[in-house]
Amino acid sequence: MAASVEHDSPESMEAPQTAVEEEETKTFKDLGVTDVLCEACDQLGWAKPTKIQIEAIPLALQGRDIIGLAETGSGKTGAFALPILNALLETPQRLFALVLTPTRELAFQISEQFEALGSSIGVQCAVIVGGIDSMSQSLALAKKPHIVIATPGRLIDHLENTKGFNLRALKYLVMDEADRILNMDFETEVDKILKVIPRDRKTFLFSATMTKKVQKLQRAALKNPVKCAVSSKYQTVEKLQQYYLFIPSKFKDTYLVYILNELAGNSFMIFCSTCNNTQRTALLLRNLGFTAIPLHGQMSQSKRLGSLNKFKAKARSILLATDVASRGLDIPHVDVVVNFDIPTHSKDYIHRVGRTARAGRSGKAITFVTQYDVELFQRIEHLIGKKLPVFPTQDDEVMMLTERVTEAQRFARMELREHGEKKKRSREDAGDNDDTEGAIGVRNKVAGGKMKKRKGR
Repeated sequence: MAASVEHDSPESMEAPQTAVEEEETKTFKDLGVTDVLCEACDQLGWAKPTKIQIEAIPLALQGRDIIGLAETGSGKTGAFALPILNALLETPQRLFALVLTPTRELAFQISEQFEALGSSIGVQCAVIVGGIDSMSQSLALAKKPHIVIATPGRLIDHLENTKGFNLRALKYLVMDEADRILNMDFETEVDKILKVIPRDRKTFLFSATMTKKVQKLQRAALKNPVKCAVSSKYQTVEKLQQYYLFIPSKFKDTYLVYILNELAGNSFMIFCSTCNNTQRTALLLRNLGFTAIPLHGQMSQSKRLGSLNKFKAKARSILLATDVASRGLDIPHVDVVVNFDIPTHSKDYIHRVGRTARAGRSGKAITFVTQYDVELFQRIEHLIGKKLPVFPTQDDEVMMLTERVTEAQRFARMELREHGEKKKRSREDAGDNDDTEGAIGVRNKVAGGKMKKRKGR
């Protein structure tokens, strides 16, 4: 894992020198961060800067545009938050920086980091994401916070509809997980945003994987950027033990239960491909007495945050999620990631398993491969350049579980069906089920509200 700095300008002669210095500079102060922020880093327990921070922070402080490529869990947020706060201290102004993220959860997490780092200097952040009522967000924007952290869709909404809110004075633009923002078809939104913010600004582009779309965006948004790459190939962390299980698809549930029993006492993150499957598996596991909570796109925002917080607080040890949760979520204690449904994009595999073995801890990742997934699995192996070992299982022990699992499957199906009927029956009451896990958040209330307004017109 050689760290490399490539300059796109004539000064590329200095590049080797940076690598030598890197060995000596170990504190944030050496990187040029002000004392106030160095103290904040100490309080957060950031003893020394990570590789990406060592590379990106000095360049960002010089005022260069940056493309940062680093695997997840490498301290990317710090690499852009510290230079921005540093510049904010020198020239205080409102609506100073905009951070674009692909998912809502990631937006909240980045905001937490900004607030923690800037608590002593009174930094104000506003999180602008979908799924939360826009009135309160408009009020937050009217107070003109220093830093806006947003998902592209809702931000455009506010730029078009909230009076008096514009980003004409913006100094910094950050795109975190840029590849995902573009893959989620936010391209038109990003183009719109680039049109309404000043050309004279600093731009940081961070991504764990570099794609053609990101390169296109780089040409549009960055001026003479410096590339800070901490991982050249697509990488998974060294302390991550990766395994696969080749099983018939009808025994997937049984094997999952077996693994949860074998590795009991660890915390798990299980990735499914659809919201429905996530919910079904959560109900199945709950019927078998596991504390499992779902996290997927059909849950209301408050429920999603509720699920996440329960899992973070270790009140639940199993989190079932769709790819919503595969990016950037820093949950410190995930011990095992299970790819229950194999990811269709092999790059998503890197992000999913990046939820464990973060910041120097170790972790396990187990991928279920059924008879239909062989090709996808080979693609993943090809991408990470490793052949994965088989996870050892005792097949006779697994088969002993079949009966109980089949029964639980039946219950789960019944519950899902009942839930579906309930949804049809009472559109109004569906959101009022206060048991966060049992209720799948359905945005019925919102839909109901819209309908009434239309009739009123």
